[in-house]
Amino acid sequence: MRVLVVEDERRLADGIRAGLEAEGFAVDVAHTGTDGLWSAAEHPYDAIVLDLLLPGLNGYQVCARLRERGVWTPILVLTAKDGEWDEVEALDTGADDYLTKPFSHHVLVARLRALLRRDLRERPVVLEAGDLRADPGSRRAWRGDREVELTAREFSVLEFLLRRRGEVLSKSEILRHVWDEAFDGDPNIVEVYVGHLRAKLDRPFGCQSIETVRGAGYRMAADGG
Repeated sequence: MRVLVVEDERRLADGIRAGLEAEGFAVDVAHTGTDGLWSAAEHPYDAIVLDLLLPGLNGYQVCARLRERGVWTPILVLTAKDGEWDEVEALDTGADDYLTKPFSHHVLVARLRALLRRDLRERPVVLEAGDLRADPGSRRAWRGDREVELTAREFSVLEFLLRRRGEVLSKSEILRHVWDEAFDGDPNIVEVYVGHLRAKLDRPFGCQSIETVRGAGYRMAADGG
């Protein structure tokens, strides 16, 4: 899923980006509170990792202003500040969870996945369409009782299609959520990955789960094809 990281320490921000991308997330980075607020308000992120001590607007202000604008994207506050009042203030201004530096990358990923499961859209732990299943926590997928091995990017495309099953999704929408806003390659890369998924999840089983809607994009069949 697509995550915004707002962190002014560039080496740390780059490390978080690399780690999350290795787990299949699409990641955008902002280095100031002002830029983070703009990005979070303008783009449909699935979660936000937000430092508190930021230039421009601090993390508390970013949280409060997003909630005032009706942006309810889950926010994980990440900070070097340690103390119960810092945690209380972050949560009171709109954050959903709190993690103190230094932190374990594995804990960060687990916290983000927990936030995604708790999102107001009530996303299920295991995503299903007919006998096609995907577990975002373990990054595993199955067709019926048979497990199918997918790359991190293939799984991310499948996860996004399953979360929005029954809806027509354009190539640009898939790119925004599975890659990131800085992607400047060939948008037909989406077609390539859809082809990979069909080769692994559909053709060997005589199914057609990912439908091409001419001139519009792709749709995951609600019954899994």
